[in-house]
Amino acid sequence: MNPYLTLESDLIARMRQFRRDIHAHPELAFKEFRTADKVAEVLETLNLDAIHRGQAVTGIVAVLKGRNPDSRHIGLRADMDALPLCELNHFDHASRHEGKMHACGHDGHTSMLLTAACWLSENRDAFEGTVYFIFQPAEEGEGGARVMVEEEDFFGRFPVEATYGMHNWPGLPQGHFGIHHGPVMAAMDTFALEVKGRGGHGGIPNLANDPIVASAQLVSGFQTIVARNVSPLEQAVVSVTQIHGGDGDNIIPDSVTMSGTVRSFSREVREKVITRMKEVCAGIEVMFGVEVVLDYRPGFPPTINHADNAEICIRAAKKVAGEGAVIVDLPPSMGAEDFAYFILEHPGAYIWIGNGEQSPSLHNPHYDFNDDNLVTGANYWIELVISA
Repeated sequence: MNPYLTLESDLIARMRQFRRDIHAHPELAFKEFRTADKVAEVLETLNLDAIHRGQAVTGIVAVLKGRNPDSRHIGLRADMDALPLCELNHFDHASRHEGKMHACGHDGHTSMLLTAACWLSENRDAFEGTVYFIFQPAEEGEGGARVMVEEEDFFGRFPVEATYGMHNWPGLPQGHFGIHHGPVMAAMDTFALEVKGRGGHGGIPNLANDPIVASAQLVSGFQTIVARNVSPLEQAVVSVTQIHGGDGDNIIPDSVTMSGTVRSFSREVREKVITRMKEVCAGIEVMFGVEVVLDYRPGFPPTINHADNAEICIRAAKKVAGEGAVIVDLPPSMGAEDFAYFILEHPGAYIWIGNGEQSPSLHNPHYDFNDDNLVTGANYWIELVISA
């Protein structure tokens, strides 16, 4: 194992304080101004070659050249934004911003990458090529990675040959890594629809076209898509998460609205689900004499690792954590991650680092990032840069 940093390192002590400071001051998507300022304050003290601020509003890309800087170009990405969630922890670094919380560990991701940047900037002779430290805004549903990649012409200005990401994973033991050769996280689409019927008296339903009954059948119909139209060897989720309609006990409303999410890993399954949802809606229209207006909104693509890059990650993780602490090809998650945009058409890989078996889940009001990962995660980043 290669312990570039230990829990007793002065740098780790500083980064622990840094992590807890930004945990206490969470900021939402595209509004990470204080967080970006704090990251930049540290970066500006380092021996870097360039610091580019204002990427996708609040993002930062820092550039560090090692030996033979043109021999390879590697990108390391961390996300910075928090969630619109009320924190229920009571430790000293709990959120001071009501209704905002770092409940997904992005404070830790930022701090792990910043720790690695600190070490590598003082040891640039330890690696070959050029490293791009990518501090990305707006991962939580807003697609900050897409903005960086598309609007900012990321790969045109920063000629990254492979991009790597890392996310903490509750339930996985601290000090362990989970690495996939293929799918890691699902595509995330959303939908909204309105069932337009004809309202009337609850006691005389034959004179109405009841959108509530039609909506109930629509929800059931959607559930059959995964059960009967998607291969049992594939994976998909169709979840109706909101439904609204009606104002009185004896009134059949004119319309019902609902919305939800669709998750999948392959383009073929994604297209199958979309097609079948449209067909189910059309069938409900005929069956109940209503109009169904479906608004399907494609979101993040699936995060699918490139196998060669996954192998690079596995070798680096084993050097840091040991053979037995690297778990390969765990079941992928139906959660979504906009890191997918970095590796959609370019090589790269995205891995999980254990946050502890007793850690509250992601997006939980009691969650907190495990500070021991500042060592494990930073050492992984360092080893990846040195050995990739």
